[in-house]
Amino acid sequence: MGRLSSLISLLSVEVLDSRLESPADEKKRQETVEKAGPVRWRTLEFYVYGVVFAIAVPLMFKAAMDSSSLSNPNFEKYSDLLEPGWMFGRLVDNSDAQYSGFRNNFPYLVGVIIAQLGLRQCADFAGVSRLSFDVVFSILFLTGLYGIGMFKIMLILVLNFGISRIQDRRYAYILTWVFGIGILFLNELTEGYPLKLVHPELETYDVKLGGLMQRWDVNFNFTMLRMVSFNVDYFESRDEAKPGPATPSTSTPERDRIRVPMHTSKYSFWNYLAYAIYAPLYLAGPILTFNDFIRQSETPLPTINQRFIKKYAVRFVFCFLTMEFLLHYTYVVAISQRRAWEGDSPFQISMIALFNLNVIWLKLLIPWRLFRLWALIDGIDAPENMIRCVNNNYSAMSFWRSWHRSYNRWVLRYIYIPLGGSKRPIVNSLIVFTFVAIWHDIQLHLLFWGWLVVLFIIPEVLATFAFPKKTWGDRPVYRHLCAIGAVANIWMMMIANLIGFCVHLDGMKQMLHDMVMTADGLKYIFVSTCCLFVGAQAMFEFREREKRKGIDMRC
Repeated sequence: MGRLSSLISLLSVEVLDSRLESPADEKKRQETVEKAGPVRWRTLEFYVYGVVFAIAVPLMFKAAMDSSSLSNPNFEKYSDLLEPGWMFGRLVDNSDAQYSGFRNNFPYLVGVIIAQLGLRQCADFAGVSRLSFDVVFSILFLTGLYGIGMFKIMLILVLNFGISRIQDRRYAYILTWVFGIGILFLNELTEGYPLKLVHPELETYDVKLGGLMQRWDVNFNFTMLRMVSFNVDYFESRDEAKPGPATPSTSTPERDRIRVPMHTSKYSFWNYLAYAIYAPLYLAGPILTFNDFIRQSETPLPTINQRFIKKYAVRFVFCFLTMEFLLHYTYVVAISQRRAWEGDSPFQISMIALFNLNVIWLKLLIPWRLFRLWALIDGIDAPENMIRCVNNNYSAMSFWRSWHRSYNRWVLRYIYIPLGGSKRPIVNSLIVFTFVAIWHDIQLHLLFWGWLVVLFIIPEVLATFAFPKKTWGDRPVYRHLCAIGAVANIWMMMIANLIGFCVHLDGMKQMLHDMVMTADGLKYIFVSTCCLFVGAQAMFEFREREKRKGIDMRC
């Protein structure tokens, strides 16, 4: 029983991030516990839901695997995208360009991580300051990755630092945003400022001096966030009459680590450089604010300990192997690229879509967790990016609190709250998701995705006003009304994310046409909607279980 309890504990939210633990303040904890509803797991209603789960989930896997079967008539349309795998003689779907780059270079990346951690130990023994080591190693790391691209990164960072030194705060603030967003557009338009733009004969040097990854600009979006964070945090320190303590305490609350300005001397170019190019978090985050990074560099958090790191590492390995299983047994990425679902049943087509979303979730989660694990071992605790499984979301607004969470927190800190926050939720959400779409990639389908997300948030906001929990929460029907709304949200979120990150707008139109333009398709929509209703009820109960432990993640 003890081993089973330990195994179950590995799946708890507390294992992901100490920020998600029950609050130390007993009064706050008790307030959360009192909000929790009665336990429903052993009621007749949930026994029925359990039977639905036991039948539906295996059928979902079977449908995705049947679509990927060698005997499926569509197999030849995408078989050239598959590669020999390592799992039980199966082929592997390594056709996602973004994840295949990470997967193929995974052993080398692990080697770099081991080297950095070993050199850190040597530097600490030699008395080298933490931030000095960060700057030197990160410059060497990025030079190896990008070659001459490293000098382009440095030039942009220097220009941004110059903007931070402009005395007129309002002018400097506006210029920070114009420069940051402008750089994203210029990076995209020029494809990283190749030397051939200076002279055609210099084109060969882009290859010779380009490093392992010639397109340095692909990962620069994260650096842009750090540039804005440094500048804005510095502007606030200049305005603040009483900055925070020079030496932070290990017990400093996270809110204060992020929001309370430091002394202006902390906002030096050296500290800025250490933050902007910090190797473990450079390529993909998670995102830390400048204030938080410097404070953690000076005073490591007590929550970083071997027990926590080991559990987090086990969760990472589990997720990595889950992804390998999906890539070896469901070829949904290759199928969606070739749109090879002709003749498949509506159920199979919908599972191609759903399992695609799971692959998208995992391909983002796995690098994020590896880089966060690297940073944790190195002594820096960045926020966990994914605190909910992609299949455990029913609210469009809550979804964005749990999906790419560190980015969401950055957006709240530097965009949403300065714009007025919840005073103008729809307008501010439109601005935020337009920025989010541009930041991800300057593509029309991502703008459609951003605007669709805002459009799909509106019904949820209106329903919340029409059926406030304070008025309706005690009525038995309220939970079922919420489940109906959750089902609508789930359908809309799946459509929006498939358009943004998978089959795009035209592919989504074709997929929906093939799903619903038959009598069997409409029957399937009805049955699957009922199953989603059951799933929503389980999601509600999972969150009530967390509240009984004093945890309210608001997502």
